[in-house]
Amino acid sequence: MKGYIEERAIDIANYIIDYNATVRQTAKKFGISKSTVHKDVTERLPYINHSLAERARVVLDLNKSERHIRGGLATREKYLHRVGER
Repeated sequence: MKGYIEERAIDIANYIIDYNATVRQTAKKFGISKSTVHKDVTERLPYINHSLAERARVVLDLNKSERHIRGGLATREKYLHRVGER
């Protein structure tokens, strides 16, 4: 594996842990795709730093379990703004 990929995977994991960031937020911050973020954290990072990978995975799993709530809140907010425009 190339050195910059290993460094990126570590940087991504640290960002996710420090900011409790979602895959989408992380991808936007680093200017890469969501699938690259996911692959770095779930496939590449365990070979580089297993404990860091586990900590990042905990945050990602929590975000995944809460995603339906965030989606519902976003939809609610959208319709509240529509009602206010009338």
